[in-house]
Amino acid sequence: MGENSYSIRPAFQHRFKPAIVKAKINAVLKEELTNKFYDPEEVPVLTRKIAETIKTQVKECAFERYKLVVQVVIGEQRGEGVKMAARCFWDADTDNFAQAVYMNDSLFCVAAAFGCYHY
Repeated sequence: MGENSYSIRPAFQHRFKPAIVKAKINAVLKEELTNKFYDPEEVPVLTRKIAETIKTQVKECAFERYKLVVQVVIGEQRGEGVKMAARCFWDADTDNFAQAVYMNDSLFCVAAAFGCYHY
């Protein structure tokens, strides 16, 4: 009889690594938002573009069997405070996330990438 090869935990080298993902998010935000001004007409397209770019960059890390969810929020910088939160039901041993914030005089952007291990 063959040995069971089904794994319910990722190997260490294939785990979602928040530090690596955060660096990729920061690079994308800097590249896409440097010298940009808040334009409510442009924000929906820009938000989708940034989310897709982040997702593509994170997929290149080869986190096997991870479902990736990327959330990007862009808002106008008015000197007001903003609080954001996310709640997830997940396995703390395998699932993780990374987030980054970009701000300039005109806008702010919060991007988060969630990696959920698919059993």
